[in-house]
Amino acid sequence: MSKKHLVVVESPAKAKTINKYLGSEFIVMASVGHIRDLPDRDLGIQIDKGYAPDYVVSKGKGEVVKKLRAAAEDADRVYIATDPDREGEAIAWHIASEMGPKAQSKISRVLFHEITPSAVKAAIAAPREIDQKLFEAQQARRVMDRLVGYKVSPFLWKTVYKGLSAGRVQSVALRILAEREQEIRDFKPVEYWSVEATFETAERESF
Repeated sequence: MSKKHLVVVESPAKAKTINKYLGSEFIVMASVGHIRDLPDRDLGIQIDKGYAPDYVVSKGKGEVVKKLRAAAEDADRVYIATDPDREGEAIAWHIASEMGPKAQSKISRVLFHEITPSAVKAAIAAPREIDQKLFEAQQARRVMDRLVGYKVSPFLWKTVYKGLSAGRVQSVALRILAEREQEIRDFKPVEYWSVEATFETAERESF
């Protein structure tokens, strides 16, 4: 019995549709979004080692990873077809990282920009490698989210009230607004006058 090709997408609903388009030579499975992330109860970033993140399999995703790994090792080719954006590239990178050593040489990245028979088949026919720079862009965002949120949020709980969250964007935006508001309050009005006049020369020419 010949081996089948494995296609990994994010959505279970998409998996069923794509499987119909590709036929019996393919097995389409879903990761159901991210399979790995930073740990919930720890910073998960080695600040003294270049801010290297410590990823763990997300809660509830252990069985998904196990099934994907088994299918990948048994497949002839592995196509990771997570969403065609920064998050999708990161999910693809994490999926590839969790596949066993036997599967690494068989992994390719494909992009489905639309879910139609022609678009899906065209994507499968044009695989590429995982975009490392796009993944790193997502990783930088995730690390920044964690550093700001993990460090600043507890400060808000102590000084304002528990439950507030701080983010890499909203915290900076709030700082800018607060500084501008303080400038407005500190402004000291100074009285000044504007004088308008009309003059005439000896020839009575006004100017």
